[in-house]
Amino acid sequence: MEQRHLGRTGLRVSRIGLGTLTWGRDTDEHDAADLLKTFWEAGGNLVDTADVYGDGEAEYLLGQLMDGLVPRRDLVISTKAGSVPDPDRRVDGSRGHLLSALDASLARLGTDHVDVWHIHSYDPATPLEETLQALDIAVASGRARYAGVSNFCGWQLAKAATWQLAAPGSRARLASTQMEYSLLQRGVEREVLPAAVDTGIGLLPSSPLGRGVLTGKYRGDAMPPDSRGASEHLAPFVEPYLDDTASRIVDAVTTAADGLAVTALQVALAWVRDRPGVAAPVVGARNARQLTAALSVEALSLPDEICRALDDVSAPVHRYPDHDWSTL
Repeated sequence: MEQRHLGRTGLRVSRIGLGTLTWGRDTDEHDAADLLKTFWEAGGNLVDTADVYGDGEAEYLLGQLMDGLVPRRDLVISTKAGSVPDPDRRVDGSRGHLLSALDASLARLGTDHVDVWHIHSYDPATPLEETLQALDIAVASGRARYAGVSNFCGWQLAKAATWQLAAPGSRARLASTQMEYSLLQRGVEREVLPAAVDTGIGLLPSSPLGRGVLTGKYRGDAMPPDSRGASEHLAPFVEPYLDDTASRIVDAVTTAADGLAVTALQVALAWVRDRPGVAAPVVGARNARQLTAALSVEALSLPDEICRALDDVSAPVHRYPDHDWSTL
């Protein structure tokens, strides 16, 4: 699998990443082992997790598999901290919580360092410089090799990146940001992606298949019984993308796929993989068969005319102040 630099750093990652959101919950140890082995054998190295996935079980399971199935040195492990199971405070970006969470993640993963450590979300109750200092300490202590953020809006990302760049050598520059990005969710193009490109931060798109909707499995009134849309706890995650607007985009993706003699999954994933500023979409396959289908996109590059057609049908509304006022 082709590799790309993660942002403006020397770290190289496979241009498709493996997500572990459902590990330890919907994905058991046997399916997880098949997924990791399939991914590794295909040349993939970026594996993304978080301390809250499966209440820590995803990290623990990944650590168990690294112990004997796949060499630790062959993987780029990315994890996240900051989300907390507290209905009154969903995010804790305090230095104390973050560093404690990192130590707990390392224990579950069974490793002395993670390759990329992300702040899971912006915490308005904690000074940003305190949150970012946790990243500096983690990198300086060797517990993390690179630092990033997740779910920061445009101004938050730009502020964080600028703060880190203001003291080169003493602060860890941001290598990456993880955000939802697909043909069904292009909101990052307004401000987040321009900020990332300008400051040398690589984008790691999550849900690059529109939470599974872009595969075409939900066309019409279809609801496969084994799908996330039919799952009691994941149905609310999928439901926002089952509207008429999404249906028109899925129809366009399917038409393009038919014309190219490939699948809708391949078209949707190739589109987001090759967008400017993207380092590696993170795919959350449920089993090795689904992952193999996603990894088959490696050989596909979409023709320019197909990209333009998909851009047009899925174009978000960008008006003032996102565009230069003089063009309005």
